[in-house]
Amino acid sequence: MEQSVEQTIPNRKEQKRMLRQQALARRDALDPGYRAEASSAAARHGGSVVFEPGAIVSGFWPIRSEIDPRPLLFALRERGARLCLPVVLDRETIGFRELLGDAPLIDTGFGTVGPGPDAPMVDPELMLVPLAAFDAHGRRIGYGAGHYDRALARLAEKGLHPLLIGLAFDCQEVAEVPDEPHDVRLAQILTESGLRRVISA
Repeated sequence: MEQSVEQTIPNRKEQKRMLRQQALARRDALDPGYRAEASSAAARHGGSVVFEPGAIVSGFWPIRSEIDPRPLLFALRERGARLCLPVVLDRETIGFRELLGDAPLIDTGFGTVGPGPDAPMVDPELMLVPLAAFDAHGRRIGYGAGHYDRALARLAEKGLHPLLIGLAFDCQEVAEVPDEPHDVRLAQILTESGLRRVISA
């Protein structure tokens, strides 16, 4: 019987590195047309995302082969959400600037774009979280820089605990993501197949 990554690689960081590499390879292999259709399907399923009108929702501008959250973001705005995007403030830190109307977007680091420094900084109440891989229990593997982990820790210091929804393609699911003490689990996962609550471990 084939051994799991956890059985063959004792170091959790190395386990995550391998799972990240494998999941991103599957994502990169998706046909661009399929990625566009799947992004639209995820936006339709996102109609069941629950939030109060006026709630601040963070998304992200897609890079590389990521699922495109823009159709979903614009649909959430139509339902009354205030939108914000992450911006890299320094090598260790991201913050969230409000996405206002037709304000221009600028290069904000790591190949993505976001609102410029004139846009107000805000604290999201609901976060659409990018990821490399996820499991059914809401455990997530990011891209390795730890930006979201630190952002969530700073929000927690303020007493804020936003609803976390992972946004990805189905092919990025893995059997099990190794837990680390700093990890914060997703509450829900949205893919082209639908919105699902995570399974308690």
